Amino acid sequence: MRYNQIKDLVEWAAGFHARMARQYSEAADKADNERLKMGLDYLASRELQMKTGLEDLFNDGTDHSKLLETWFDESSEFPEPPELDRMAEETVIGSLEDAMKTATIAHERLQAMYEHRALRSRIKPEAEFFDSLAEGHNSEIRHMMASMEELQGI
Repeated sequence: MRYNQIKDLVEWAAGFHARMARQYSEAADKADNERLKMGLDYLASRELQMKTGLEDLFNDGTDHSKLLETWFDESSEFPEPPELDRMAEETVIGSLEDAMKTATIAHERLQAMYEHRALRSRIKPEAEFFDSLAEGHNSEIRHMMASMEELQGI
C-alpha cells in the first residue's frame, strides 16, 4: 500500500521485533552450548524490550495519536521491507558471531528505514520522531554488541 500512517510503521516494527525474539528463543532452545544459549536468550529479551517500547507509544498515557495518525506517502513496498521480513523468518544457527551478525544487520536496516522516513518527512514532529527511532536503534545495537562481546570473552 502506498499511503500509510506512522502507526502502521510502528505496528509493523513491533511485530518485526516480536518475530526476531521468537527466532532467537527458538534457536536458544536448540543451542548446543550454554554460551550460545545465553547469547540467544539475551538477544530475544532485547528484541522483546524494543517491541514493548514501540507498543507503549499507543498506551503510555501520553497523547501521541496526532503524530501516529499522520499519513505519509511511501512508494516502495512499505511496510514490509522484504529483506527484513526474510531475516525474521530465517533460522539463526551456528555461533555467537552468526547471531551478532544477524542482530547487527537487522538493526542497521531498521535504522536506515527510520532515517529514510525522517528525510522524507513533511513535518518537523514526524522527522524528529523517526530521527529518535533511528538514534535509539544506533544506541541499542552498540549496547547489544558490547554485551555479546563480553559474553564471548567468558
